[in-house]
Amino acid sequence: MRRLPIYFLIDISESMVGEPIQQVEEGLATIIQALKTDPHALETVFVSIIVFAGQARTLVPLQEIVSFYPPKFPIGSGTSLSKGLGHLMHELRTNIVKTTYEVKGDWKPIVFLFTDGVPTDDSKAAINEWKQNWQKTANMIAVSFGNETDTKLLGELTDNVLQFKNTNVQSYKEFFKWVTDSIKTSSISVENNATGFELAKLDGETLSKIDLTKSEPNRQFVDDNFVVLNGKCQNTKRPYLMKYRKSIAPSSFAGIELATKSYRLVGAYQVDNSYFELADNANFNNKVNTDELIGGPTCPCCGNQIAFAVCTCGKIHCIGEEELSTCPWCESQSTYGSGDGGFEVNRTQG
Repeated sequence: MRRLPIYFLIDISESMVGEPIQQVEEGLATIIQALKTDPHALETVFVSIIVFAGQARTLVPLQEIVSFYPPKFPIGSGTSLSKGLGHLMHELRTNIVKTTYEVKGDWKPIVFLFTDGVPTDDSKAAINEWKQNWQKTANMIAVSFGNETDTKLLGELTDNVLQFKNTNVQSYKEFFKWVTDSIKTSSISVENNATGFELAKLDGETLSKIDLTKSEPNRQFVDDNFVVLNGKCQNTKRPYLMKYRKSIAPSSFAGIELATKSYRLVGAYQVDNSYFELADNANFNNKVNTDELIGGPTCPCCGNQIAFAVCTCGKIHCIGEEELSTCPWCESQSTYGSGDGGFEVNRTQG
């Protein structure tokens, strides 16, 4: 049997925490559920899921869809596209059956790359390796979740760079239906001895193709579209993330029109210790001033009213009504109060 390998390469960086990663989880589950009812897909389609943040990991190895069980997605620190691509290429080299005189190998693999921001590392070498070894032997569709992604860089990987306008839950449903339909049409195509790669029609509203000639390069190693702060619960010792989204507001000074940048709270979310396992090992020292941050959450782990207390060690944790608090990072004990003016605090790569 000739397989049609489908790889999902999914960004699980901090900026995906909350609704985006939850919708991706549910969307992947609906894709597999729909494919299990399609006779063409059942005959040919094999699926794998690879996730990347500061590190990359195979979440689901390549397998037939009848035995596929949708996984729970972790969140990691950073957006190392080079690690994600490197891991993908390793999996392709390891698992794809090549055509020989004796046997017909797998159909051309299809890769769906989902990302919502900018790489936090230098991806040039990995992109060059992809161009040299895989661009002609695999089909990639790169999908930008929102309008803040470095689409110029994605255009170096593939001509199929799409923008998903993830505005609401219905948009996610329509997007994952499009992915499902694209896989179905591709599985029919290979059974008819055609190219094996046939995307479903784009609606132009939820999902549209990006004009790469108009995309400007965006070279930065921190995702400035969000500020994400890493804290730890004083009571449960579990890590959590506080996510802030960039907001640009018009202002004026002495008759000069200006734009003021700030970050508004989206929410706070529990994560598990795989967050640290998927973090970039390189030293990262980037700060944000608390004057730029609007809103403070409660602790998502224990419900303490303040999730944004900063210890003398520089790490963030939650505090309640106790007189003496213990930092879950360094175990030092302190009393906390509030002061005037902002201060610098460590941010994640996003």
